[in-house]
Amino acid sequence: MRPLYLPLAVFLAISLSGCDETDPRFLKAEPGEALSGGDTTVRQQDHNAFSLPSANLPPLRRLDFSVGNSFFRNPWVIAPATTTARDGIGPLMNTNACQNCHIKDGRGHPPGPDAASSVSMLVRVSIPADEQHQAMLERLGNVPEPVYGGQLQDMANPGVEPEVRIRVDYRPVEVELDDGTPITLRDPELKLDQLAYGPLHPQAQLSARVAPPMIGLGLLEAIPEAAILANADPDDQDGDGISGRANRVWNTRTQSTDLGRFGWKAGVPALEQQNAQAFASDMGLTSALATLDDCTEAQLACRAAAHGGTPEVSDKLLDAVTFYTRNLGVPARRNVDDAEVLRGKSLFHQAGCAKCHVPTFTTAAEGVEPELANQTIRPYTDLLLHDMGEGLADHRPEFIANGREWRTPSLWGIGLTEAVSGHTQFLHDGRARNLLEAILWHGGEAEQAREAVMAFDRDERAALLAFLESL
Repeated sequence: MRPLYLPLAVFLAISLSGCDETDPRFLKAEPGEALSGGDTTVRQQDHNAFSLPSANLPPLRRLDFSVGNSFFRNPWVIAPATTTARDGIGPLMNTNACQNCHIKDGRGHPPGPDAASSVSMLVRVSIPADEQHQAMLERLGNVPEPVYGGQLQDMANPGVEPEVRIRVDYRPVEVELDDGTPITLRDPELKLDQLAYGPLHPQAQLSARVAPPMIGLGLLEAIPEAAILANADPDDQDGDGISGRANRVWNTRTQSTDLGRFGWKAGVPALEQQNAQAFASDMGLTSALATLDDCTEAQLACRAAAHGGTPEVSDKLLDAVTFYTRNLGVPARRNVDDAEVLRGKSLFHQAGCAKCHVPTFTTAAEGVEPELANQTIRPYTDLLLHDMGEGLADHRPEFIANGREWRTPSLWGIGLTEAVSGHTQFLHDGRARNLLEAILWHGGEAEQAREAVMAFDRDERAALLAFLESL
């Protein structure tokens, strides 16, 4: 049998771009690697880096983007009002404008000890389910707290009592890396007081969630379902300790069960539904896809308050906001050819991070916005649920996600967090004050990757962080 000889160009391409996961080495950037969003990638790197339309959006559609942006950015008012397109806020709410939580379309953060409110972080609440709640579980994914509903709202219109005041305290957790470097993590504890409608259910399940960045959501929506499911391994048949699984959730538009993609536990299947639910739960605004706000039967003043029409968010307005959120561009990567970044990329793969933070997908050719079709994108997520260990557990289920599972968040744009949002607080509740702390909170399926990073020396950690900052 004749030996196999590779042409020199092919050999160099393989050896320079990387090899198998047991010994990954990247000596130069891959073709197009800087274009995280494919042709949609934008070039901004300052505080406006997350707020631009996709680069390939044509001029007429940029006008539609601007219309959606105006409704996303500007505050809503109390009904009745002369501003009929924006009235009906509340009566209970967490904010009066989308932009207040997603500041500059970026990442939220937990409230400080003296904050007037918890804007950009919310608290979901539910109770354990039993057989009588089966229909509710199929539609909502959990059972809302009987008096306070599915989300605690710390703001309200005049004449209605806010439900609660939300604060966060922290307990220090000492960690020592393998080289002896000490790290102090923050373990958050929710502090709820001024409960206006009585005590919470004794078995109330609480989950703090900071607002995620808005970039590239339309591209994530455009990934074919089959491509996402190809990475699922719920029974860990390959024995690598990673058993990602898809959440199956209720689609209010199609009235059927669908693949979950959005939210910290992949509890929402589509951007339109995500926006409708945010209008209802965060701002008390109804729409065709969310016909009720979060007023419960026990909240009489809330139920009796004036509203802004039925629905308060028209189909046209919901479409405009969805178009805007679907077409926010992803910033280009920086320093992709830098030797330190390439070394960090190799270490990222060596540690096993890429098993969940999957680098690359190709969006669907049909059934999506034309600008989002057939794009090679680099989101660094698999959109699947993973057991992240007891340290990050919220003990609150959401559809099939259990209390220890979270959807892998996208990493694109993460290095611009401070420029856009003015802070570097990560994870679902903002407990991590930097990227290294975020890694050290990983457990469960990510425990092996965490231990690998803990074993890195100072220079290796610096290279890994340089790679993450380049994303």
